[in-house]
Amino acid sequence: MDRDTRVFAESHFRGLRGRLPGRVCPKLDRVDFIEKPDAFSYADFFKGYLLPNLPCVFSSAFTEDWGSRRLWVTPGGKPNFDYLLQNYGEERKDSSAEDVFTLPVYFSSDWLNEYWDVLDVDDYRFVYMGPSGTWSPFHADIFRSFSWSVNICGRKKWFFFPPGQEEFLRDSRGGLPYDVTSPTLLDGHLHARLDLCNPPLEVTQEAGEMVFVPSGWHHQVHNLEDTISINHNWVNGCNLANMWHFLQQELCAVQREIIEWRDTMSDWHRHCQVMMKSCSGINFKDFYHFLKVIAERRLRFLAEGVDPGQVGGSKVCGLGPQQAAFDVGRIAEVLECVVAHADFQRVDTSAFSPQPEELLQQLEEVMAATVSL
Repeated sequence: MDRDTRVFAESHFRGLRGRLPGRVCPKLDRVDFIEKPDAFSYADFFKGYLLPNLPCVFSSAFTEDWGSRRLWVTPGGKPNFDYLLQNYGEERKDSSAEDVFTLPVYFSSDWLNEYWDVLDVDDYRFVYMGPSGTWSPFHADIFRSFSWSVNICGRKKWFFFPPGQEEFLRDSRGGLPYDVTSPTLLDGHLHARLDLCNPPLEVTQEAGEMVFVPSGWHHQVHNLEDTISINHNWVNGCNLANMWHFLQQELCAVQREIIEWRDTMSDWHRHCQVMMKSCSGINFKDFYHFLKVIAERRLRFLAEGVDPGQVGGSKVCGLGPQQAAFDVGRIAEVLECVVAHADFQRVDTSAFSPQPEELLQQLEEVMAATVSL
């Protein structure tokens, strides 16, 4: 990130004045197609799509050097199952020697996988395979993360709905549809607000093309051919507030489900956090630890010039001082909201090091020191 992009981004978030980023979307009639890698910079993506939270599709030229596109695909463009079975089978294997893929610079600020790499227990990087006719139901991605998806082979049809449009698709019981292409969606008695919903943005993704899925955009995806895709979910400073908002909603949902036992259940609030983690994967305690890990890596980078790739084993492509300073500011803004939240204040933080208030103070001091960076 260069200084101009950082200043632009910080001005963008100041202008939101506490509102969630990416919730107000202009009415679109198409998804932009990015043709040439040489003519499209990180700053172009950051300002044009990441900050405004808008989808786009990158041409196959962005992935033409990936080993997976050569090795996992037959000459006829089909999945090469013989190769995959012979080289992977049922075993976990380090595929770095095959140069399976190169992380695009546009998606290199990836806190979610950076965090999980530090823990060394899991990640949010996936390979999906599906025959023609299979599909994933209507959903928004985990934690309201961003995602990117590259077709190694095959074709997909995407249906995109901007944040908020999904509310008009709810049925009379408040549930979201499983299939937005189903004729039952046209039942006016069951879906009384459907007329308020704009038609979805439709994208046909060809082999080698890369789709950027913004935070909180509900979507449904159909495999038009036998397809293999590489996909990452990712969070960074641009959608961190969306993740925090999602976690608050998840806790509220749990609390509503067991509200009748609030006065009779011992340690009701702690049980809500336990149940939230079982449903969502993390709770408020975990979210603080996530913020702490990323914050401490950025603070060390700014203080010592240590590349995060040398801290905890995770590699972060292209992280420079301007990006690190931007990240610190975004963490501080969200952490301030976390510390002030009544349910977080009920979490036992006695074993936390540093204490949340201490970490927030460190971040604010570094923010002040890096204003003129």
